[in-house]
Amino acid sequence: MKTPLLFIDRDGTLIREPEDEQIDSLEKLEFVPGVITALSRLAGSRYRLIMVTNQDGLGTPAFPEEDFHPAHNKMLSILAGEGVVFDAQHIDPSFPEDNLPTRKPGTAMLTPYMNGDYALAESFVIGDRPTDVQLAVNLGCRAIFLETPGRPMPEFTPEQQAALALSTPDWAEIARFLCSAERTAEVKRTTAETDIHIRVNLDGYGPTHIDTGLKFFDHMLSQLPHHAGIALLCECRGDLETDEHHTMEDVAIALGDALRQALGDKRGIGRYGFALPMDECDAFADLDLGGRIDFAWDVNFTREYVGDTPTEMYKHFFHSLACALQANLHLRAAGENNHHLIEGVFKAFARCLRQAIARNENDRSLPSSKGVL
Repeated sequence: MKTPLLFIDRDGTLIREPEDEQIDSLEKLEFVPGVITALSRLAGSRYRLIMVTNQDGLGTPAFPEEDFHPAHNKMLSILAGEGVVFDAQHIDPSFPEDNLPTRKPGTAMLTPYMNGDYALAESFVIGDRPTDVQLAVNLGCRAIFLETPGRPMPEFTPEQQAALALSTPDWAEIARFLCSAERTAEVKRTTAETDIHIRVNLDGYGPTHIDTGLKFFDHMLSQLPHHAGIALLCECRGDLETDEHHTMEDVAIALGDALRQALGDKRGIGRYGFALPMDECDAFADLDLGGRIDFAWDVNFTREYVGDTPTEMYKHFFHSLACALQANLHLRAAGENNHHLIEGVFKAFARCLRQAIARNENDRSLPSSKGVL
C-alpha cells in the first residue's frame, strides 16, 4: 500500500511569522498554538511528514545561514522531543523575483514524491498562504489552509478551492480531520455480463443511491447504508434477460472489494461485530475483518422467490461478499416469513459491519495481537 504524505509549511504554520518575515534569532522562535500536540498525534498516523518552506535569500548577506540554523534546529529539537520527526526538509533559498521552479508553489524540490511511489491523491499540503494551496494543486493532492487570526482570508481560484479540503485556524481540528480522513473507495467492474459502479464512504458522508435492476435486491441493499452508517452508491446493469445470478454475484464482489479498499490499513477499527433479531425472525451475524476468509450459512427458505430475486442467491451473494472483503462471516436465521429472513440477515450483517468498521480515534493500533491484518 502506498504511503500518503503531509507537506507542511514552516513559517506561519509551525512557528509564528514575525513582521519582518525572517526568523533569524532564538528570540523570534514561537510555535503556533496547538501545533506540537497535533503533530505528535499525526506522527503516529499513516502519514509521513515532509517540511517544505521558502526562505527568501537564505545564505545571502540579507539572511546568513548562521542566523537561520540556531532557531531552526531548536524548533526541530523541541519537536523531536515530542516524537515529531520530519522524514525530509525541503528549503528553497531563492527570492520571489527569481521565479525558480524549486520555489513554492513550484514542485522541482519535490519530484522524488511524484514518481508514483506515494499516494499523492491521499496526501495534503498544510500551510497558511495561497501558495501552499497552489502547491497542492500542482502536486495533485489536497490542501489544508491554516487561517491566521487577524489576517483577512485570501480569495482562492476555482482550482484552488477545489483542492481545499479544510480551512481552519485550529491545529487540533487539522489533527482530528487527518486522523479521521475519509475512508472511501470506488470500484468500477465491467464484464461480458455486468457493468457495475460502486462507491462507498465508511463514515457516511456522501450520497446513497442503489439501482441494480432488481427491486427487492435494491430494497435489501438499502439496509446497508441505513444500519451500517455508510454511504453507498451502487449501480449495476446486468444480463437480467438471462437470470439474476450474474447481477447479484458481481455486485457482491464489487461491494466487498470497495469495502475492503475503504478500510485502508484497518488501524483503530473494531474489527469484530455481531447482531440481531427482527420481528418473529431471529437473525444472527458474526463478522471478523481480520483478513482471513471463512463463511458459514444457516438460513432455510420455504419459497423459491421473494419479489424478483431467487432466495438461493442470497447465500451466494454473502459468500461472494465475504471472499471479496477478505472476511470471516457467519450468518444464521430462523423464522416463518421469507421476506423477514432475508431482511433480517441484511440488517444483522449491516449492524455487524457498523461495529467492525467503527474507528477509535484515540487508539490507532492494529486490532491484532500479531501486529498485522
